[in-house]
Amino acid sequence: MAKILSLIAIFFLVTTAAAQTHQRGQQQTQQQVRQQEARQCRIQQLTASQPNQRIDSEGGVTELWNEYEDQFQCAGVAPMRNVIQPNCLSLPNFSPSPRLVYIQQGQGLLGLSLPGCAETYHSGQQPGLRREQGSEQAGRQGEQRDQHQKIHRIRQGDIVALPAGVAHWCYNDGNEELVAVSVTDLNNNANQLEQKFRSFYLAGGQPQRSSLQGSPRQQQQQRETFQNVFRAFDENLMAESFNVPVEVIRRMQQEDERGLIVRVRGEEMRMIRPEEEQEYEQRRYNGLEETYCNLKIRQYLDNPREADIYSKQAGRINIVNSQKLQILNNMDMSAEKGNLYPNAMHAPHWTMNAHSVFYVTRGEAHVQVVGSNGQTVLDNRVNQGELFVVPQHFVSTIRAGNNGFEYVAFKTSGQPMKSPLVGYTSAFKAMPIQVLANSFQISTQEAQNLKYNREHQTMLLPPRAVRSF
Repeated sequence: MAKILSLIAIFFLVTTAAAQTHQRGQQQTQQQVRQQEARQCRIQQLTASQPNQRIDSEGGVTELWNEYEDQFQCAGVAPMRNVIQPNCLSLPNFSPSPRLVYIQQGQGLLGLSLPGCAETYHSGQQPGLRREQGSEQAGRQGEQRDQHQKIHRIRQGDIVALPAGVAHWCYNDGNEELVAVSVTDLNNNANQLEQKFRSFYLAGGQPQRSSLQGSPRQQQQQRETFQNVFRAFDENLMAESFNVPVEVIRRMQQEDERGLIVRVRGEEMRMIRPEEEQEYEQRRYNGLEETYCNLKIRQYLDNPREADIYSKQAGRINIVNSQKLQILNNMDMSAEKGNLYPNAMHAPHWTMNAHSVFYVTRGEAHVQVVGSNGQTVLDNRVNQGELFVVPQHFVSTIRAGNNGFEYVAFKTSGQPMKSPLVGYTSAFKAMPIQVLANSFQISTQEAQNLKYNREHQTMLLPPRAVRSF
């Protein structure tokens, strides 16, 4: 009997171990396949590109770059630009991948629906809004105070973090267009679907009149990018779920050609009173430990006083990473804003642990990028409104034009690390002079000049009187 029990125990242990090994093998295989699909970085040439798809909505425009370009496939990202007209609302939606947004122009209100967080904010009394008979009444007159989660004020120069799977909306309460440029990290661990850009809309949806480009297969995939997931549910099930009449659900599910951004009917929405805005601004600097429900999702990226790298002759770089914005720890993304003075240079360097997606916000520059094959994959001028990718470990440099150059770079790491070739933190400065002299077949004096001529500068280099670039 004891032998039988021992044999059963051994069989159980062997079977369990085999199953666990098989499961780990499957997980590793899936991860390897995912990495192979996401990291096809056989880049022969990089180009500064403009959006190739335009979706016109009632209240604005959504522009998409071609996610099937080699440079975007390599980085595993999808860029997008939204233009929201005044008094217009970008409808609630969520994405399976995290997204970083740069507010290029205007201001607005942004709301996130974080699961499990209480509705601790209210918009005051809503005229004519009453509860049904038999329910609680707020106030003697039966008027209901609308409670909701925190609403964030966003302004030009802000970088905004949108976590994966969190429903969000945006309203332009300003007097000018709200322009938001964003990059979605499709290869992020949060996305367990295939590497494809998509958003799940709870209202509205992509209209039929969208301007599409590419092959028929790509056009069909683009049509599926922004679709309404609420519309396909059974109306009776939804009516029972929400405890509302079926007629209400039918109106919610009907085809809506207004698109992704709609015009607000009647009076403008006003959800933040001036005193609440002041309280919000004070709360930003109170130093209290942030909880999940009160995490900051925005950071001003263009403050000269908070520059991380500054040169009086060359410009400045502002960085927002996971140390400055805690929510980026979960998203594993970051951003930097560069402001280069006329003819100044961004030193040759490579990023050790991230792809970089550059969007030109002002001016023009000459950009060179060299790949692992020793060939130049980008050697051209880039202009305002264009976007290009510098893959991880590719070496790049930028020279600003005669009117200067400004950009915002989205990074696929919450704590990106750069390794410059020039300056006091450079790879060359860390090497002995004899190593440099023998590596490049130059004299000791030339190696010393190569090592120390820029030792008091880093990343941003002022222009020389005579240029060879």
